[in-house]
Amino acid sequence: MKKIFLVSATAVMLMAAGCKSKLDIANPNTPAITNFWKTAKDAQDGVNSLYSTYHRVGLCRNQFFISMVRTDEGYSTSPNPTLVNNFDKFIITDYNLWETRTVWQDCYIGINRANQVLDNVPSIEMDEAVKQQLLGEAKFMRALFYYNLAQWWGNVPLQLKTSLPDDHPATSTQAQVWAQIEKDLTEAAPALPIAYNDSNKGRATRGAAYALLGKAFMQERKYQDAANAFQWFFTGEGNGVYSLVANYRDNFVITKENNSESVFEYQFAVNPTDNHDDDTDPNNQDRLNYGSSIPPFFAPRPIGFTDGQARRWVVHEFLTERTTTNQRDPRLAASFIYDSTDERGPDYTLVYGKTFSSLGYSSDPSAVPNTHDVYFRKLLNDFTDNGESFHSGNNYRYIRFADVLLLYAEALNALSRSAEAYKYVDMVRERAGLQKLSVVKPGLSGATFLAQLKHERVTELSGEGHRWEDLVRWGDLGPQLAQRDAGFANFQVGKHELLPIPQQDLDVNPNLEQNPGWK
Repeated sequence: MKKIFLVSATAVMLMAAGCKSKLDIANPNTPAITNFWKTAKDAQDGVNSLYSTYHRVGLCRNQFFISMVRTDEGYSTSPNPTLVNNFDKFIITDYNLWETRTVWQDCYIGINRANQVLDNVPSIEMDEAVKQQLLGEAKFMRALFYYNLAQWWGNVPLQLKTSLPDDHPATSTQAQVWAQIEKDLTEAAPALPIAYNDSNKGRATRGAAYALLGKAFMQERKYQDAANAFQWFFTGEGNGVYSLVANYRDNFVITKENNSESVFEYQFAVNPTDNHDDDTDPNNQDRLNYGSSIPPFFAPRPIGFTDGQARRWVVHEFLTERTTTNQRDPRLAASFIYDSTDERGPDYTLVYGKTFSSLGYSSDPSAVPNTHDVYFRKLLNDFTDNGESFHSGNNYRYIRFADVLLLYAEALNALSRSAEAYKYVDMVRERAGLQKLSVVKPGLSGATFLAQLKHERVTELSGEGHRWEDLVRWGDLGPQLAQRDAGFANFQVGKHELLPIPQQDLDVNPNLEQNPGWK
């Protein structure tokens, strides 16, 4: 039976005055570094915290404004001019902009979590194979966080030890950051399993490490190194581990998560007690929202806010050729919601259970909304729901096997091995019902094969957050893109390839340097 002791306020004050030194002691049950990293469970819990970083608002929502709206495939008609100017028009005046600063912060939160694992788990007495797996997961995740920083900010601090309050790490060059990413992934890959049991699906695998390693090498245009990494999937122990799913749409619906095509995806879930994605308490974000909050910001009007939507030119890319049975490319309807997602038109195209034509869309191109609007579909939940929320449980498929196939083909083509590359493009095209490229366009030169690959990546990967890195790798960023995205008229070569380092970090760290063009 519990006993309740009542103590008067006066007595409490007297005891506080006379016994302050005795009462002012640390609670041994309070989690802290000094009493945490002791057991195998601590090691596992520490690694689990890495994956929860993706539930923070910067990575579950705001990163998609950077990776999609800022490219020529997306734009914004948001009533919030900050989003329009910063992500669509390249007019950036606030270097502490919340939408970008949260991505920066969340990446470094994840990096510090990974560093704590790497600094503390080696000394824990536990099963050695499990220990090496956990360290491999931490290295993969650190590499992934740095991959985001390298492609969006470029020259950033390399923090490779647990952060201390008085740390002032210097700026590292983008090349140094890529080198660290590649080192982490090279070390992580052999320590990671090829697959997990059902209860552990979503953890970093060996395939995920080799895929991200290949992607990093591609961004540096180290094509032989990239090809070597991707070969794991085709001539190495990964041969046969992954395969394209028959139905392309299955890659983007909540009922088909972690399928045979998934190399790595962010694991999202719905927290039944959550009704928002509040970020006011930085220590509470991970526990509050287990899902993604991007859908209502990308969903069609009147369901969503339409802070991000797609350009019409992308739709036309899908219409340049028909399938072998004279049908429209099925990837178009899986990728976008617009007046003719159903080829029969707006009276048949459903938007969360209602026809497009019934939702008040105007033929006036200046009206909001209008029949010209196109919306990214892959991150939405219209497959199962009639609306959107701030806690979507639909996973983000970050790396698909189709992406690996096209990147491997691109690496081979860059190595003057175009004839070999056809095979991997054909696999992607055949799944979509298209004729083999090796049949309709045999014998392409290296330059024309790359031009074709640019088309293939648009039709296969639109709306998945890869367009920016593609444009960077191909050297295609520039004001010439204004012919299909008016915002690029403001793009300044040598400046807008990278985002500005947050000013608040520059203010507290004298060793940081601002990116070129932003000083």
